[in-house]
Amino acid sequence: MKVTLKRTALIGLVGLAAMGAFAGYAYAQNGPILPTITIGVQEANKPQQFSMLLQILFLLTVLSLAPAIVVMMTSFTRLVVVFSLIRHALGTQQMPPNQVLIGLALLLTFFIMSPVYNKVNSEALQPYLAEKIDQQEALKKALAPVRQFMFRQTRKKDLALFMKVAGQERPSKLEDVPTLVLIPSFVISELKTAFQIGFLIYIPFLVIDMVVASVLLSMGMMMLPPFMVSLPFKLMLFVLVDGWNLLVGSM
Repeated sequence: MKVTLKRTALIGLVGLAAMGAFAGYAYAQNGPILPTITIGVQEANKPQQFSMLLQILFLLTVLSLAPAIVVMMTSFTRLVVVFSLIRHALGTQQMPPNQVLIGLALLLTFFIMSPVYNKVNSEALQPYLAEKIDQQEALKKALAPVRQFMFRQTRKKDLALFMKVAGQERPSKLEDVPTLVLIPSFVISELKTAFQIGFLIYIPFLVIDMVVASVLLSMGMMMLPPFMVSLPFKLMLFVLVDGWNLLVGSM
């Protein structure tokens, strides 16, 4: 009886081992084929293929630099700085949130820059897509309206400073100013304008804070934070004078 049980157990173990081996073999034969990735440099069959690769590389570079382009070559810098200053002047801490301020600044930037973008589209992008001009000429024509916009917002003093830092002589006309000199000059001018607007915004709210603090001090309510009392008055003043309308219109 014991011999029979041992034989049965041995046969069962052998059967399980055979089934496991067969299952592994079947999975190896019918399993999914994993793809391989090959990275290398191959010879282009036609010059057009090489040109297309360069265009794709240029496009990826532009897309990666798009945030910096939006910040440095548009009115976004002035808008976002002014919005941040007015939030601090009101004393509303994180209201409106950063996402709201940045989104509003982006929308206003697209609105302000729309004439420039329309000119770039009509004079550079569309002729290039129609193969009327080459890539170099399209880039030159696309940059011209943007440069004109930056020149209108750039102070001559800031432009002269960066020309001096770059070690270049004073140009006889604006077309001779390098773009790498124009961009930082434009950014500095935008920051200066934003701080000037912020100073004018701070004055009425600062007066309210001083009046509220003096009243609380004279009443002996030194434990009550002044900003808790002045905040409703500052919000009421901002709403009554239609602050957002005045603010956006002044920029």
